[in-house]
Amino acid sequence: MSHHLVEVKDLKYHYPDGTAALQGVSFLLTHGEAVAIIGANGAGKSTLLLHLNGCLMPQAGEVRIGGLPLNKNTLSHVRRTVGMVFQDPDDQLFMPIVYDDVAFGPLNLGLPPAEVDQLVKDSLARVGASHLQDRPPYRLSGGEKRAVAIASVLAMSPDILVMDEPSAALDPKTRRQLIELLKTFKHTRIIATHDLDLVLDLCSRTIILKDGQVAADGPTLDILQNEELLASSSLEKPLRLQGCPVCRAKSGSAD
Repeated sequence: MSHHLVEVKDLKYHYPDGTAALQGVSFLLTHGEAVAIIGANGAGKSTLLLHLNGCLMPQAGEVRIGGLPLNKNTLSHVRRTVGMVFQDPDDQLFMPIVYDDVAFGPLNLGLPPAEVDQLVKDSLARVGASHLQDRPPYRLSGGEKRAVAIASVLAMSPDILVMDEPSAALDPKTRRQLIELLKTFKHTRIIATHDLDLVLDLCSRTIILKDGQVAADGPTLDILQNEELLASSSLEKPLRLQGCPVCRAKSGSAD
């Protein structure tokens, strides 16, 4: 299934002020992989993700989606293939009511109204937001906005799902619902996040970015148990791998 492949070759990007955001990033993702992109603030995670659906174009190097190089001629195809959930839902929600936001993408694909209506209802139901369809987005909570933003992407039936900090601003119940939802998405998933416990739940592979470069790429458990590697990238082990602090304190006092 080559249309699910994501290949990044020596990708470089500098911001207008000269700041180097990406300095030669390379990796290959195959069909069905769930991959986390982690790193400290400013490591280049969001900049990398914005290249995967053409919000940013490579200044040097190459991005290939499904075997096609990302460029102006392939941009529309890439955006149909790669569904992007932005870090800030307000960047994604702009219509008067939720229903219209979720319907926007399918309508622009030229799908018939009856099919669009079913896609909207199914997508909102998948994220537990059916009751929000007639609400204006600006009246929603942060977690509700994020759910609707995810629904707007799912309605496009993407082959590749890219998400930037998907669990931010979610309460524990909604976060757990999101994790269970993402487990049902069988195609390629790329998730940039600081939520390393979510990474443990969803991603079998993890890439660490540091100063715009790949510092590590491998099995998630191996990377998240490597305290020296994490510390060198300004990261900490996820809470689930740190053990009980009360037990550690008792063990220390016993010594």
